[in-house]
Amino acid sequence: MTDAPEREAPNGEPVLSLRDVSKNFGAVSALTDIELDVHAGEVVALVGDNGAGKSTLVKILAGVHQPSSGTITFEGKEVALASPSDALDHGIATVFQDLALCENLDVVGNIFLGRELAPYHLDEVAMEVKSWTLLNELAARIPSVRDVVASLSGGQRQTVAIARSLLLEPRLIMLDEPTAALGVAQTAEVLNLIERLKARGLAVIMISHNMEDVRAVADRIAVLRLGRNNGIFYPDASNAELGGAITGATDHAVSRRAARLAAVEEEA
Repeated sequence: MTDAPEREAPNGEPVLSLRDVSKNFGAVSALTDIELDVHAGEVVALVGDNGAGKSTLVKILAGVHQPSSGTITFEGKEVALASPSDALDHGIATVFQDLALCENLDVVGNIFLGRELAPYHLDEVAMEVKSWTLLNELAARIPSVRDVVASLSGGQRQTVAIARSLLLEPRLIMLDEPTAALGVAQTAEVLNLIERLKARGLAVIMISHNMEDVRAVADRIAVLRLGRNNGIFYPDASNAELGGAITGATDHAVSRRAARLAAVEEEA
């Protein structure tokens, strides 16, 4: 498989750098020798077919799983992400596809869930002010921070989940299928949010199956196939190039051409 043409690498040291990261579950190899760099103010889309290893890689970076081998460097230091709280302490926040919101709580309650200010005597005013501050920074379209989450649209719920992830001022945010099951208007709202995260100087990893959404916001596209790196592309890559890397069709085509050439040479 051939990567996209070489371009200038982003300036500065990567916020996140993975080298030879592998993960085995017993005899099953979920990831093998993964390498990935993500810089500040950059959106890297992580794409691949089902079973490519995307979820496993995200869970390693979120501290849910620990790698079997390899190194993770964050802000210039090698780190061991032993738990989700450890990942958060280092500055890595994750918004999973299910969002993990409590529908019966209001926006403030969800943003501060588990991190309430003065938990024995809640400072409701300070939490409300901070919630509005975070939402305004994202240019969120939420009528009131006292609305219960059950009354919000899919795009608004994604906004609340992202605002919650910003509470601890992370340096890297991972978004797992942020536009899945959203309508056109809500998808545009979430893509605008991702652009704002980038403008804040955050490093962003976006996991998605939707190539149009990926092209809209990603600076680079990292393809995983069968638990391995299978190329770094840019948003102007063709559907054939991306599809071939994701499905392996390009590799198969090369193999078929080589086999045909060998057969022709034998006949000659």
